Amino acid sequence: MTENRDIFSVSRLNSELRHVLEGSFPLLWVQGEISNLSIPRSGHLYFSLKDSHAQIRCALFKGKANLLRFKPKDGDSVIARAKVALYEPRGDCQLIIESMEPAGEGALQKAFEALKLKLQKEGLFETSLKKELPAHPINIGIVTSSSGAAIRDMLNILSRRHPTATVTIYPCLVQGTEAPADIRQALNNALTRQQDDVIVLTRGGGSIEDLWAFNDEQLARDIAAADIPIVSAVGHEIDFTIADFVADRRAPTPSAAAELISPDQAQISQRVHQLNAQLTLRTQQSLAAKQKQLQQLEQRLTRQHPRARTQQQQQRLDEIQLRLQRSVSNTLLKQQTAANNLNIRLQQQRPSAIIERFKERLSSMQSRLARSTESALKARREKLNAHSRELHAISPLATLERGYSIVSTAKNKVITKSSDVASGDSIDVRLSEGTLRATVTKTSKKTD
Repeated sequence: MTENRDIFSVSRLNSELRHVLEGSFPLLWVQGEISNLSIPRSGHLYFSLKDSHAQIRCALFKGKANLLRFKPKDGDSVIARAKVALYEPRGDCQLIIESMEPAGEGALQKAFEALKLKLQKEGLFETSLKKELPAHPINIGIVTSSSGAAIRDMLNILSRRHPTATVTIYPCLVQGTEAPADIRQALNNALTRQQDDVIVLTRGGGSIEDLWAFNDEQLARDIAAADIPIVSAVGHEIDFTIADFVADRRAPTPSAAAELISPDQAQISQRVHQLNAQLTLRTQQSLAAKQKQLQQLEQRLTRQHPRARTQQQQQRLDEIQLRLQRSVSNTLLKQQTAANNLNIRLQQQRPSAIIERFKERLSSMQSRLARSTESALKARREKLNAHSRELHAISPLATLERGYSIVSTAKNKVITKSSDVASGDSIDVRLSEGTLRATVTKTSKKTD
């Protein structure tokens, strides 16, 4: 009955298992300790990741291994980004490593990125804040460990390229918990002295933990506030610290920093020779041009004697003098004519004649005013008399003069009808001249 069985070969089984594993697990992070590390001539890395209970084989191929920021060794605790796979020839489950970093570096990297973003938003990385490095620094300050390889490399290069420079070392710790404060103190000492043309902060390469002192926030602010150009040269080319971003210039290595701040004496000497040759050539060309100009002037002087030039100048001076005399005469004549015209106008407009004319005009106006006033007053008097006559004609006084009278009660109420009083009442009678007091003896409504 074997003909109805689906029998797997080992190769087919391992192939199926590989597809199942690789299709079941996404790219994942794994933390463990490196053991049994092997690096053959191919450059690939083979090792196991283990913890206290288990282990798994791993492969890190050369292309990815070259991107590592540290050199793995047995016993290192790491975090790896990997995919699950099956090595078919042996049927071993393994991890194919894509990237790897020391355990704990992830948290440091996050802190690094957070501080970088914060300072960037504050503008501490702006190009406009960067100071220019001096082309030929005389005094160079170096803030670093006095016993590290970085300072030895820099001193060797400076002695070769720029032997006339004075180098001052400001020793400090460059690694550990006390390093940030020590680096800041050394930098402050250099800035306080104010004797260096440029200052270099440097140390050799290492892990992110080794370089962490140069990611200190206060150190970054001290660098940004410095009034002396600062070069940051920390670690290797692939290493970046906060000090690199805030410094005026970054050098990938300490040796590169030494070359950056020091002019090459050989190049300077060659440039001096080139400039000297150019100066000599230009001087010769200038002398030749001046010599030619001098020869031309000598030829012109020979063709035209100075006496002839003097006579020509004298003749021109005489012409100018005659033109000046004519111009002065014409000007004086014009001024004299203008003065005469002004004198005539002044005689016509002399103040005494104007005053006499105004006096005559004033006298005439006074006479006219008197006549006009008198005529107006006469007309007003006549009009007033006419109104007086009209008023007198309708005045009660005129009626009294014709024999009429005004009768009123003792309370000065005018009596217009007999019913206004009674027998025995006292009444006042106003006549044209004087008044009478009378007593009513009888009243009657009828008039006879």
